[in-house]
Amino acid sequence: MKRLQQIIMVLLLALVWLGCKEEPRIDHIDENAPAPGQVSNVKTESTPGGAIVTYRIPADENLSYVKAVYEIQPGVFKEGKASYYTDTIRLEGFGDTREYNVQLFSVGKNEKASAPVDVKVTPLTPPVYVSFKDLTLEAGFGGVKIKFQNEYQANLAIVLRADTVGNGVMLPVQTFYTKARSGSFSVRGLSPTEKNFSVYLRDRWNNKSDELEKTLTPLFEQQVPKPFTALRLPNDEQIPVEPQYPLEKMWDGVIDGGIFASRHSSVLPQWFTIDLNRSVVVSRMKMHQRTPNYTYGGGNVKTFELYGSNNPSADGSWDNWTLLSKFESYKPSGLPLGQVSSEDYNYGHTLGEDFELEETPAAYRYYRFKTLATYGGGPQITIAELSFWGKF
Repeated sequence: MKRLQQIIMVLLLALVWLGCKEEPRIDHIDENAPAPGQVSNVKTESTPGGAIVTYRIPADENLSYVKAVYEIQPGVFKEGKASYYTDTIRLEGFGDTREYNVQLFSVGKNEKASAPVDVKVTPLTPPVYVSFKDLTLEAGFGGVKIKFQNEYQANLAIVLRADTVGNGVMLPVQTFYTKARSGSFSVRGLSPTEKNFSVYLRDRWNNKSDELEKTLTPLFEQQVPKPFTALRLPNDEQIPVEPQYPLEKMWDGVIDGGIFASRHSSVLPQWFTIDLNRSVVVSRMKMHQRTPNYTYGGGNVKTFELYGSNNPSADGSWDNWTLLSKFESYKPSGLPLGQVSSEDYNYGHTLGEDFELEETPAAYRYYRFKTLATYGGGPQITIAELSFWGKF
């Protein structure tokens, strides 16, 4: 009886193994089948820098996909593909608005292609040229400031060049990458002497706009020495969520050395006060966001106001405070909450985000930072480092 049970067990295990064994792939590809028929009833719709091509697919069981082949620049060809489940191919990458020839191929499961169907497309003005019309380049504190509009939210590179040594040779200074609808970038660390600058736009297919050229003199500024002093006024949010996250972490000069984190029980808006230990005409401030998994999320500050005073009220009220500016944090990628690109991380944490005052304020010694909104939507705020620049 025992032996019979063992035999049954072995047979059951064998059946289970056979049932789990992967079936060999069965391909129904006829290598000798002819190429599928051509697409028909082709229609086109022009788009900025591209076109949408629709067509009727052939009734052919061997059809695998439809391929579009086109030349976006001399000697540079691009392909677009669409499976037999759809009748549309989107073309992109064209650098101007002239007429282009596109060839459409029906491709079989055996990779045999039909004779091409030639179609003409005329793209609308590419985003790289549309955005150039609104591009501006102006002198800023410690450098220059670039403002842009990106109506189609295209992936763009903003390339700044300058004759930094005065020998007539324009060299790359910095390149910014963005797909945001609008924004601004500043380049810092330049001496306050007259220089020739230029800026142009480039898309991911290496189409380039014209260059905007200007002779500018960066405005003088210097960094306010650290450490600052925390001015602890009534009504300020100055108690950290844990003792290791005090206000002083924001000006210890170490970006990855810790953060200030307010309490989870705090509310918005909330504020804290800084004593710069001297009167300063602040030109800009820089804020580094918390990292590594919180950049443009969590308690990182999204919207805030900056106030200045030389005689703050001891009761913590807003008497004697002057609103200098309201700021909105900028996310280069334009991605939704929870999605962060390498450019976002570099801009928001590594380099730190610059907030420049549009109008030159009076000289103040005390500054109040009032948070209105965080990226995560909660009341707790987190800041890795704060720095100030200006004249003093």
